[in-house]
Amino acid sequence: MKIQLRFFASVREKLGVSEQTVEVPEEIKTVGDVRAWLALRGTDWAETLSDEQPLRTAYDHVMCEADTLIEDGKEVAFFPPVTGG
Repeated sequence: MKIQLRFFASVREKLGVSEQTVEVPEEIKTVGDVRAWLALRGTDWAETLSDEQPLRTAYDHVMCEADTLIEDGKEVAFFPPVTGG
C-alpha cells in the first residue's frame, strides 16, 4: 500500500524532508506501525520518531492516535506538540 507522509516544523528540520510517498510493507497497519517502521531508517529517524519523543500525528488531516488504521492513498503527518500562548 502507498501512503503520503508529511513532516512539519522541527520534525521536518531534523529529518531534512517535508513529504514523501512510500510503499509500506503489508504488516504495517496503523499510524503507530508507520512511526516504528520509519524509525528503522537510521539514527536521525530513530531519534526523531522514537516513542520517547512527544509527537502529534494526523491521519488524512484529522488528529489521531497510534492505533488508527491506515488505508492505501491516505496521508500520515507527524509534528511536534504545540506550546505557548
